[in-house]
Amino acid sequence: MQGLVRAVRSCQETIKDANLQHVHGGASDLGKIFSRFRRVTFSRSSPEQLKGLENVTVAEVLMTKGGEKTGSWLWCHTDDAVIDAVKNMAVHDIGSLVVVKPGEKHLTGIVTERDYSRKIIAPGRSPIYTRVDEIMTAKDKVLTVTSDTNILQAMQLMTDNRIRHIPVVDGRIVGMISIVDVVRAVVEQQSGELKQLNQFIRGDY
Repeated sequence: MQGLVRAVRSCQETIKDANLQHVHGGASDLGKIFSRFRRVTFSRSSPEQLKGLENVTVAEVLMTKGGEKTGSWLWCHTDDAVIDAVKNMAVHDIGSLVVVKPGEKHLTGIVTERDYSRKIIAPGRSPIYTRVDEIMTAKDKVLTVTSDTNILQAMQLMTDNRIRHIPVVDGRIVGMISIVDVVRAVVEQQSGELKQLNQFIRGDY
């Protein structure tokens, strides 16, 4: 996933270079610039080259997910049987659940498909008689983001710590995002920038 972060930054660098080439009359070099997308290089970009994505927040990613972000399907209780939590994930096609204490909406932990495979399937434990709080990752070890966190920061946090899901907490739980959600937002942003660049080159602006 580290390569993914570098690839995103490289794409932004390419877009900036293409704009500069066009503005300075170097249209003949645009083919060389765009050819870089076929062999995305993992070069570093300066913060100034990331302005587009720096304006996209986790809140916007949550909005694109659609539906109620804090519904009962998003979390489970500490005293739930693991089998019920896994069924919840399967029914809603999600890979993790926020764990709360009964009657509360404050983060207590998180349980994921990985927890299930490593702590239930691998040792041969019963998912029927094992409680969620026995296999969850506790609150003090759970990484979170807020609604106004930039998606590049969220992606960096997830890749650095090799996690695929991260709760969104603004005092209370407001949602959950995955690395897939973040990558989709990045790709959509890059596609929009490329479309604008193509329109600029054709003279549509």
